Amino acid sequence: MKTTFTTVDLLAIVAELQERVIGMRVVQVYDVDSKTYLIKLQKPDQKCMLLVESGARLHTTEYEWPKSPAPSGFSMKLRKHLRNKRIEAVQQLGVDRIVDLTFGSGEAQHHVILELYDRGNIVLTDHSYTILNILRPRKEGEDVRFAVHETYPADRPRLPKSPLSTEDLKNALSSAKENTPLKKILNPLLDCGGGVLDHELLEAGFRTGAKLGQDLKINDDLTQLHKAATRAQAVVTEWAKRPFQEGYIIKKIEQRKKGDGTMEEVPIYQEFMPFLFAQYAQSPNERFPTFNEACDEYFSKMEAGKIDQKAVQKEKEALKKLENVKRDHERRLQDLSCTQKTNELHGHMIELNKDLVDKAILVVRSAVANQIDWKQIKELLAEAQARGDTVALAIKQLKLESNSIILSLSNPYDCEEDDILLDSDEEREEGNDSTKMRPMTVDIDLDLSAMANARRYFDQKRQAARKEQKTIDASAKVLQITTKKTNETLREVAAISNINKARKVHWFEKFLWFISSENYLVIGGRDSQMNELLVKRHLHHQDVYVHAEMHGAPSVIIKNPTGKEPPPKTLHEAGIMALCYSRAWDEKVVTSAWWVWGNQVSKTAPSGEYLTTGAFMIRGKKNFLPPSHLIYGFGFLFRLEEESIARHVGERRVRSLEEDEVKDAMSSLSVADTDDHSDLLLEEENGLMEKNKEENEDTTLQSMKEESDDEEDEKGSREQIDNKFGTEVKEDEKIIEFPDTVVDITHIGGDQFSIRARTVSTMSQLSVQSGGTEEDNEVVYLGDNQPVIINRKINSNNEFNKGKKGSRTNSKIAKRQIEQKSVEEQKCHQDIDSKGSAPKRGQRSKMKKMKKYRDQDEEEREMRMRLLQVRVCRQQYGSEER
Repeated sequence: MKTTFTTVDLLAIVAELQERVIGMRVVQVYDVDSKTYLIKLQKPDQKCMLLVESGARLHTTEYEWPKSPAPSGFSMKLRKHLRNKRIEAVQQLGVDRIVDLTFGSGEAQHHVILELYDRGNIVLTDHSYTILNILRPRKEGEDVRFAVHETYPADRPRLPKSPLSTEDLKNALSSAKENTPLKKILNPLLDCGGGVLDHELLEAGFRTGAKLGQDLKINDDLTQLHKAATRAQAVVTEWAKRPFQEGYIIKKIEQRKKGDGTMEEVPIYQEFMPFLFAQYAQSPNERFPTFNEACDEYFSKMEAGKIDQKAVQKEKEALKKLENVKRDHERRLQDLSCTQKTNELHGHMIELNKDLVDKAILVVRSAVANQIDWKQIKELLAEAQARGDTVALAIKQLKLESNSIILSLSNPYDCEEDDILLDSDEEREEGNDSTKMRPMTVDIDLDLSAMANARRYFDQKRQAARKEQKTIDASAKVLQITTKKTNETLREVAAISNINKARKVHWFEKFLWFISSENYLVIGGRDSQMNELLVKRHLHHQDVYVHAEMHGAPSVIIKNPTGKEPPPKTLHEAGIMALCYSRAWDEKVVTSAWWVWGNQVSKTAPSGEYLTTGAFMIRGKKNFLPPSHLIYGFGFLFRLEEESIARHVGERRVRSLEEDEVKDAMSSLSVADTDDHSDLLLEEENGLMEKNKEENEDTTLQSMKEESDDEEDEKGSREQIDNKFGTEVKEDEKIIEFPDTVVDITHIGGDQFSIRARTVSTMSQLSVQSGGTEEDNEVVYLGDNQPVIINRKINSNNEFNKGKKGSRTNSKIAKRQIEQKSVEEQKCHQDIDSKGSAPKRGQRSKMKKMKKYRDQDEEEREMRMRLLQVRVCRQQYGSEER
């Protein structure tokens, strides 16, 4: 992969920069890293970023490179000497890969010398090439020293070589060894570089990598080779004079495995060049209009890949650190758990071999007490072991320097259990593996007894258990902290700024601006200086000037290329902008804005007066806009792709009043459609409810049929009563036919009275005349206009006394509910009459049912249970009258 400029690349880029950056001034200098710097250049209506990297490249860039938060010392030095100076020249020193950038003129002139060979360097000098600052101080030989206050040797670079003669070429070929590549022989003789040489050799008929002796005979192919070398030198001279050269990037297609296991083709940049050489004609490539764009694209993608790799590496390191912490805590917990088990086993083993341990302690103590030499004690121990002494065989090592011994202890009961429980050898082996405690070495303190040593191990086991619990608690906190740090690192890695292509900044973005609903550009000044600049530079005669009747309001311009009067909606939006950026926003004052044409705005003040910065004279009539609310917001502006433009044509066009009315009508129609849809859903729900009601009414009709039979019996009994009582009953019939209406008048206070009309049931009067009181009887309506009397005397006195108070309350509640239902029914009738339209589907049947069952209350179901006794009551009443 190519990472540095060649001589041909440098020739092409210098020729292009001479046409583009000369005359631009330095605005600022930034450092990307210790070797790469960005120089921000500007001239009227044009900006660019010049990127220089020591030992690698030089080109302008359209990408946003990540900048260091704090400038380095070298960057500060460049800012001090180069800011606001103009680039006067860009030239290559000799034929070496050295570029001299000249800033300013006269004694204030400074040079930035960029070396693109070897390790590279960047040198800042004054007009006499005295070094002011250098990126990499160094020595070249014994005489040349590159350091501050030294003079940079501008005459040091190599000069162009003279044209290659046939004799010189023949001598070079004759002195070369057999099988030497031709490119290696010609490269020192020419200044064009290896890429151009390979191209011209292929054009001359030589194969790629042609060698002397195999592919070339000096006597036969000398003339053809000389022509190829001459053309290579001429190409370099020609490219040095061309201002703009096409650029090419050579790609390499690699197969990479995706996450799902499938393979995909990934293009990888391999090389960039100002001309498509013949050796790369068959390779995948990408063409660019200029060589500078090709270099910018190539290095930007390459650096973006490096940044991604660094981010992935940091992510891996953070995750690895977290895993190491987890693994370390797991290892500690595992060690503590093993320590507990080991100490517990040692304690149990000492308890099982208590006598043996005490004997061993006693033997060693007695030997030490008798002041026997330690070596002699060891010899005595070896002799006892040779005799097969049990205690001596148990002692594995004497550690008299630490006053302890090491015993080999085993479970004395394992052998007996094996003989009893295990029958075969295989079972004995399995038993040994599964249950038998293997012999183990135990450290015994001579100052303690056997049980004291066992207790010491049990204490160590409990101490390890406490330590394990503390470790678990601490590890949870440590893991939480480490996880938090890891997540922060991952967030930082995710937030690493990548190299993205910079968006082109429009000229109006330094002002307050927005795009109106009808696609007009509206601009406003941020302060008085920007108001002055806005009106002087960007206000034309066909544009519209908008201002608010408040001090400090910005000057707002509606760019109007058509010259016609802007639509009212755009004027209204521009007026809102002028109001919201004025003092009206802080003082919460609702006022109005006005607009005039651009030719009515003048900077010429009346005689004797002076206009301050940002103030203008308005001549002619002001067109006032209606007062607006102080409502302001923001929006997102999206740029459409080419294939999406056709789907959005006319979305922001100017609409007439008729179109707005049609739009409002369509929106109201859509709302009505949604209302109708909700009505249909409501009717369907009502239909389901009515269906359930009808099912309940079937059971009610059966009970009503039984009630009609009871009423026929009651009519018969009434006829007998009429025959007996005569005239009094006839008068009562008149009363029944014409029920009385009682008007209750209640005095509220002062001259205010409450009037309420109610109907008195004649059946209650009849029941009173028939021998009962109103309190003893209860009138119930069962869905029709025929009242039914329930006589409570059929119940026992206890039941009557118990339910008397509750029945009165229930009857009052029932009457209130009946009154409320009647009021709701009247309201419903009034609503239907006021609408003057036929009721919707389902409402007619609903109204019929409301009218039929308006007198029913919540106690109807309880009263139906009492209806079973009504027939008995009526029969008794009829028999008594008879």
